[in-house]
Amino acid sequence: MKLLLLEDDDLLAESLAELLEDNGYRLDVSTSLHEAQAFMATEQYALVVLDLGLPDGSGLELLKRWRQSHVDIPVLILTARDTWEDKVVGLRSGADDYLTKPFHEAELLARLHALLRRRQGGGHTYLEVSGIQLDEESQRVRCDGEDWSTLTATEFRLLRYLMHHPDRVHSKVQLLDQLYALEQDAAAPNLVEVYIARLRRRVGKGLIQTRRGQGYLLVSHRSS
Repeated sequence: MKLLLLEDDDLLAESLAELLEDNGYRLDVSTSLHEAQAFMATEQYALVVLDLGLPDGSGLELLKRWRQSHVDIPVLILTARDTWEDKVVGLRSGADDYLTKPFHEAELLARLHALLRRRQGGGHTYLEVSGIQLDEESQRVRCDGEDWSTLTATEFRLLRYLMHHPDRVHSKVQLLDQLYALEQDAAAPNLVEVYIARLRRRVGKGLIQTRRGQGYLLVSHRSS
């Protein structure tokens, strides 16, 4: 699940990137409105974390343009502007949530999870496909009601992506794009094979199928 972070403070952006990636998110970081627009034109994101004070303009103006253009991606404003008037303006401009700096990491993660869960239209904290249950808060998985097992961050990102897009063939390149940031272009394609093998040991070989020469897919129903 890919997020876009707009933050021009390099140290904070680095810290946030590490936090979010450790919690199973795949992240692109933008330091300007121009760069963010370029990312949005070429990438698909599940959510945007938006600072308001950016070197080439106002994050609020960018948000307003998105909403006027019917871009309905969830947006969490993360800013030092902490008056109630600022919060009202931000929410009325189209933000889905508003969090002020400094913040507690656990609160940021909880707010992101709530926005994404709301977006998916469910109140549960786990995904379920073909007997696989994925707990998105604790990054654990279980199959057919058996014991939960904890996933690594990369295993979690890959399985969550497959479960959000079942019955669809994904190439190795597409899966690498979900697992690694844009600057990690040198990631080896065989890493996908390694993590697919790990997931198969957890959920069963028959649920994650190989399409030779095309890629992999997670089936949403079991064979009889």
